[in-house]
Amino acid sequence: MGTRSAPEHCRERAASSLPARAGVGFKNVHFADIEASARDVGFFEIHAENYMGAGGTPHAQLMHLRRDSPLSIHGVGLSVGGGEPLDREHLGRLKTLVERYDPAACSEHLAWSTQGARFLNDLLPLPYNATTLAHVVAHVDEIQEALGRPILLENPAAYLRFRSSEYSEIEFLREVVRRTDCRLLLDVTNVYVSATNLAYSADDYIDAFPMSFVEEIHLAGYAADVDEIGGPLLIDAHCAPVPDAVWHLYDRALARRGPVATLIEWDNDIPSWPTLLAQATQAEAFLGRRRRAVEDSLRSEALHDDLG
Repeated sequence: MGTRSAPEHCRERAASSLPARAGVGFKNVHFADIEASARDVGFFEIHAENYMGAGGTPHAQLMHLRRDSPLSIHGVGLSVGGGEPLDREHLGRLKTLVERYDPAACSEHLAWSTQGARFLNDLLPLPYNATTLAHVVAHVDEIQEALGRPILLENPAAYLRFRSSEYSEIEFLREVVRRTDCRLLLDVTNVYVSATNLAYSADDYIDAFPMSFVEEIHLAGYAADVDEIGGPLLIDAHCAPVPDAVWHLYDRALARRGPVATLIEWDNDIPSWPTLLAQATQAEAFLGRRRRAVEDSLRSEALHDDLG
């Protein structure tokens, strides 16, 4: 288990060809507005499980979008962190979807969501220990072998810690990347949610995250609640605008990673298209400022070299 186990053909293909721009999660209620507008977003992302049927309106709309815009496919149902074998039929449906649309990126969650034949309708946390690591590595290898490409693995939102954990979350993700050659999807909102719920520094987490492996970032709003003793409890609900604290973390991440594909997630209490587009425009402004900072730095280095 100490060596990289991903097949050679997976390592030969880039994990993502998404542009370093702001994208949005596609919702069919926005289709008419998107078609009537300039469609000025970098890419669209879909949940794979919503498109596993054979045809109909969902695929007709998606084929239309795909002609002009890059597509990212985001899975929520493979239960990568679960202890049971992957559902081969579900993986087969994902493979069919990926072959149909050839997306710029495919991603899944470091979480589990099934018990036997039951889907639990949630992305549940897992202990970070050697046993879980072996399951996750085997599952990521199996997915990448089936798809013939690397995937992006997303850090979860957490609401508890496991006493049996032997790794930090970041150490665990690093080890999965090392052994499988997958890449990472950094959900900045999940960082803020987890840090608030478990009382650690979100800034420190961003500063320690292996940014060289990050190929996409997610941003979303959350729902605020309280726990059983009255402390703050944040729920990763994708139901509101991106809050200022998450924008701060996003800017901190970009300072280390540089411009990278960034998705606005809004899956519940879905807003109007102009509201969603405004969130993407705000992310685009952060990307633009970071892009200019990189260009200024390169010009400064070139001038220094010329004078030297």
